[in-house]
Amino acid sequence: MINVFALQGGRLSQVNVDTREDLVQASPVWVDLTDPNEEEREWVRSIYGVHLPGEDEVKDIEASARYYEAENGDLHLRTDFLLDDDEGPARVVTVAFILARNMLFSVHNDDLPVFRLVRLRARSRPGSINDYKDVLLDLYATDAEYSADALEGIYKSLEDVSRSVLQKEFTDQDAAASLNAIAQEEDLNGRIRRNMMDTRRAVSFLMRGRLLNADQFEEARQILRDIESLDNHTAFLFDKINFLMDATVGFININQNKIIKIFSVASVAFLPPTLIASIYGMNFKILPELNWDLGYPFALALMVGSAIAPFWYFRKRGWLK
Repeated sequence: MINVFALQGGRLSQVNVDTREDLVQASPVWVDLTDPNEEEREWVRSIYGVHLPGEDEVKDIEASARYYEAENGDLHLRTDFLLDDDEGPARVVTVAFILARNMLFSVHNDDLPVFRLVRLRARSRPGSINDYKDVLLDLYATDAEYSADALEGIYKSLEDVSRSVLQKEFTDQDAAASLNAIAQEEDLNGRIRRNMMDTRRAVSFLMRGRLLNADQFEEARQILRDIESLDNHTAFLFDKINFLMDATVGFININQNKIIKIFSVASVAFLPPTLIASIYGMNFKILPELNWDLGYPFALALMVGSAIAPFWYFRKRGWLK
């Protein structure tokens, strides 16, 4: 799918493009391609002379492949964007940017919330976009905001886990649910850290390349300050996740030790009755239960008392609570 946007009064206005002729007549500032087919790629290549990278090229993580200037002067950037929705686990989507002919070209396989939000804001805030570099900086700034919202979600989820871990009765089922929640939030926190690290590199590259005017340079500095503040939050959440993980595993060990203690006491408790029964079974000459009228009740009472006595002793010592 190809989305074309032109500047009209400082607003991004989407241009309907159904045919190649529509794209020829447009004067875009931003050409956004979401999972483009070969025909759409050919339109861009033939009209603007821009080479769109393939999927394998986009995923290359080497710095020389993520930020470089082509022989024809086009500037190529690869930047990661966070995708966190209800359809599945959070993940990072790599977007290829090409800055050429005073236009911004973007290629990605997924429809990203950050891109939708930038288009919506640009329509409602006249004067916020003046050229293609403003569009790119706005995407980076919105990505930082989107990551901040995701961090707020992690805070809320970990608060729920904390209440569960610190409750009076913490069962193995509670522990399993807490471990699952902690693992999911740890994965999301790690992806946010990776995403912000990559955005910082991209913004720093634009600043070092002297591609920005004074206002855009100041905006880029503000984006870096926002990212730095998010780094503190991700570091704090990393420590909190480790604490909750250790606490949950500790409670699991306590529950396991209780079970082991119960089985140990039970084995010790049933040892005296077994010995008594064995003594009676081996003593063929003197069997009190045969000679006394109360022999059988006496033998049963003796075995019951020998079973209860260890439990009473262990409880008095505080070994059983």
